[in-house]
Amino acid sequence: MSNISLIIEERAADIGNFMVGRLLPFRQKRSVGPFVFIDHMGPAALKDHENLDVPPHPHIGLSTLTYLFEGAIMHKDSMGSEIEIKPDAVNWMTAGKGVVHSERTPEYLRNSEKSLHGLQIWVALPKNLEHSEPSFTHIEADKIPHWQEKGLSIKLIAGKAFGKESPVPVHSNLYFIEIKSTKSQKVNIGNDLFGESALYILEGSIKSEGNTYDPKQILIAKDSKLCEFEIEENTTIYIFGGEAFPEERYINWNFVSSDKDVLRQARQDWIDQKFPKVPGENEFVPYPDFKLK
Repeated sequence: MSNISLIIEERAADIGNFMVGRLLPFRQKRSVGPFVFIDHMGPAALKDHENLDVPPHPHIGLSTLTYLFEGAIMHKDSMGSEIEIKPDAVNWMTAGKGVVHSERTPEYLRNSEKSLHGLQIWVALPKNLEHSEPSFTHIEADKIPHWQEKGLSIKLIAGKAFGKESPVPVHSNLYFIEIKSTKSQKVNIGNDLFGESALYILEGSIKSEGNTYDPKQILIAKDSKLCEFEIEENTTIYIFGGEAFPEERYINWNFVSSDKDVLRQARQDWIDQKFPKVPGENEFVPYPDFKLK
């Protein structure tokens, strides 16, 4: 019997002046554990006049995880954080009751050719932390646990797994794991995973139960503890998931909450510009023209 219950294909989405591949949410699978949103950015080759410019926009009820493979993004937020995100480092911003941030190409790269490639992820907060004070943490690449095991290169980007723990200050039981292989071999995760689990293929391919799966697909597992597959040479995958919350999470634009009334209030507060400002930024992303169902 197959342990794959659902295959999600990457779909194109527009985030302003930049196209991304939307992976979550999906109509048949709104979340995997606490993970409620994943965008695959790029790979994009940007010319000397092309830049990433996402003006200040708000979030509530979630943590954002930004992880780059190539390029750089300048992060600024309403808490006063201002830091350049580089490949393999982790930006972890917890919105709580409300935060605003911008994401742009750093100034020193704006007039040169550049590339951008990475993942942007939203992790829902436990109900008791949905209205917490916002916070921000940047973890440099060399602080993320990484090791070699049976010919695999493994990195624990966030959460707990394999008896290790990432320094990213997550708020619930989860894991976000990178596995790279330069040769074809079998991988058996065994009992190290828990809760809901999914596997995203960034490059290369994997084989499972006679089927081959290629990049830009998320494979949803029926049972996280039956995670066994064959990884092909020069393949990079991400395994993510964790314990799901007992309450449903609703998404409206950039807002996540277990309470639709909270989403409605956040929408109105952004329209009325009651959210905190990002120092040095005068632009903002207007609330899009759609109704909250």
